[in-house]
Amino acid sequence: MELDTLVKRIEAATEPTAPQRRDWRIGCVGAGFIMRDCQLAAYREMGFQPAAIASLHRPHSEAVAAQYHIPKVYDSWQQMLDDDSLEIIDIAIPPHEQLDVVRAACRRKNIRGILCQKPISMSLADTREIVRLGEEAGIPIAVNSNMRYDQSMRALKYLLDAGLLGESVLATIEMRAIPHWQTFLEQYDKLELFGMGIHHIDIFRYLFGDPQAITAVCRTDPRTQFAHTDGITQYTYQYGSGLMATSLDDVWAWPNDPCEKDIYIKWRVEGTDGMASGTIGWPLYPAHAPSTLRFTCKAWPHQWIEPKWDTVWFPDAFRGTMASLLCAVEQGKTPEISARDNINTIACVEACYKSIAEKRTVSLAEILG
Repeated sequence: MELDTLVKRIEAATEPTAPQRRDWRIGCVGAGFIMRDCQLAAYREMGFQPAAIASLHRPHSEAVAAQYHIPKVYDSWQQMLDDDSLEIIDIAIPPHEQLDVVRAACRRKNIRGILCQKPISMSLADTREIVRLGEEAGIPIAVNSNMRYDQSMRALKYLLDAGLLGESVLATIEMRAIPHWQTFLEQYDKLELFGMGIHHIDIFRYLFGDPQAITAVCRTDPRTQFAHTDGITQYTYQYGSGLMATSLDDVWAWPNDPCEKDIYIKWRVEGTDGMASGTIGWPLYPAHAPSTLRFTCKAWPHQWIEPKWDTVWFPDAFRGTMASLLCAVEQGKTPEISARDNINTIACVEACYKSIAEKRTVSLAEILG
């Protein structure tokens, strides 16, 4: 293969596959930031046509509906589910509330697919119940694990699957960022691993599969005033091959004046035949900052190869999560990021918390039972 052809294929891998239909009738549950600024903005770019919206506050729903020309606004998601013209339910509400919506939606014969926000739930038991409900009803349920559609992660996955880096030896993510903790998180004792770390916990599974064991440590974040267990976290996946994948999630990152900020997310994968590294553009949002990737490998020695794209994680990645669900519905297949697959992501989160609580390495099999 010519190098130019390879680069074009890598760049193409960052784009989602579109469904045949663009006019699926989507009912949106929630009108907060993720729905308003990310999901609906991405759907507009893909030509998707949300048909209805409901949230806790009708004025918020009406404002979002006006912004995106959504024809129907309901007082509650329960009322919206009575609209039998809807085909897809898109949920973007706090994770502990998603099970109730899924349970109700799975009773509706007109519902063809459900997209849950990540994390899908706050426990392994609730995740398994969501899976059971969807499978018994014959309704595909996908999870909005949107980092899987970050462009650098899609490109990296192409490199790994093509074997260009050889056997993976070490993978790292270093996050120095100051997330805005949504108010609903204040009711949870568990904070960073479910609120932000879930992205990295899931992406390691996407890139490398399930680990054998996980070791995690944490401390509280001095900036965060409400009670929490995990503010700043570090966790390491161990694989049977010997691969280690580790993430440092620093949500402190010098937020106080007069100190200058140094905000970034960097990642790196080293293999037996090559190495790739890059950045995630999300910390600079709303500035348009595409994620990056460069790699070097034995197949094309003595050079760095740098594919390019102009799309960004927020909001463009959200095209992929909905598009992949719609493709699964059309083809009668399991969604790429299925609820069943997400069982093991939540199990990895629980392994992290168990490791923190018991100060030891925890096997994934121990959590899954």
